[in-house]
Amino acid sequence: MQFTVNSKKLFTKLQAAAQVINKKNTLPILDCFLLGLRGNILNIASTDGEVRLVTKVEVQDAKGDIKIAVNAQTLVSALKELPDQPITFEVNKDNFEIFIHYHNGKFNFIGQSADDYPIPRLLDEKVKQELTIDADVLLNGIAGTLFAVSDDELRPVMCSVYFDITKDDVTFVTSDGHRLVKLVSKVARGVDKASFALPTKGANVIQSLLAKQSDPVKIRFDYNNAVFDLSDYSVTVRFIEGRYPNYNSVIPHDNPNKFTISKSSLSAIIKRVSVFASEASSLVKLDIDNNALTISAQDIDYSTAAEENIAIEYDGIPMQIGFKYTFLLDLLKNIHSDEVEVQLSEPSRAALLMPIGSGSGWDSTYLLMPMMLND
Repeated sequence: MQFTVNSKKLFTKLQAAAQVINKKNTLPILDCFLLGLRGNILNIASTDGEVRLVTKVEVQDAKGDIKIAVNAQTLVSALKELPDQPITFEVNKDNFEIFIHYHNGKFNFIGQSADDYPIPRLLDEKVKQELTIDADVLLNGIAGTLFAVSDDELRPVMCSVYFDITKDDVTFVTSDGHRLVKLVSKVARGVDKASFALPTKGANVIQSLLAKQSDPVKIRFDYNNAVFDLSDYSVTVRFIEGRYPNYNSVIPHDNPNKFTISKSSLSAIIKRVSVFASEASSLVKLDIDNNALTISAQDIDYSTAAEENIAIEYDGIPMQIGFKYTFLLDLLKNIHSDEVEVQLSEPSRAALLMPIGSGSGWDSTYLLMPMMLND
């Protein structure tokens, strides 16, 4: 087998495929790319057993068809150091020896047989469903929720971005038990009611590819897998077994105590005050009374404390409530509006942060569980 290809174009595709491969694999074959030459197209695949990425690159002067497994780290590391130039691959079908010829030099290493490479999983055509969604909507839905995804291996289904699809909208949900993010896109719509939980790794891979995607994305899925078809890539993700909890049941709907505040002002105050918060608890206290918000923190072990006041228009009863400031800052960072409405029920129940004027097409809800106050 022999072909010539642009080094930069090939490296770009290999770099995208490499993010699927784990640093440590139980099967040596999973350390490899699967390369397959057919005509003037070089097909590239990578997998970790749960996520599979497929892409292709056009080549010139192709001779012969072959499939071969090539160590991903070796190939990516070698091409990374090459300037943009044509390079020629020569592969010996008998011993899988690979030569890469470039200007003033060559690389030489051994590949592996492709026979042991995992075969792709096919969707069940009897139950397969499809959803076509704008790339920017899918990117905003995944990127806007991933920060709150759980990493609890004891509840694997929570380590995912949940897609809730109806004929009217598409909802993206994540929760780690302390935070919950619910983003509803009114622009995207499904054909029928459906849902699936996209594992975190698959979501991260797709998010990285969407940055350069402009065309709509077709999502095909059954009960076990989803295939995301992009312009230059196709990503197949295996679902995590288990039923995603009823997220709507944990969102409080009776929240009579409300105030609106500048997101940047609230973030700035929390950052200043949290310097003096306990490293063990990361607790900040919000004291709301008489149209004033007092944010305070203290570390008893080091006898340090801080508090800051800001005027607000508050409609509700006096209240003291505590939050983990890192979680609160994460929520505020991912809210894309200048102002946010804070909705409270009581100090022991979840608070809602609702964007004000965040733009059309999205209905966003950010939930944060409180922490117990000692005083």
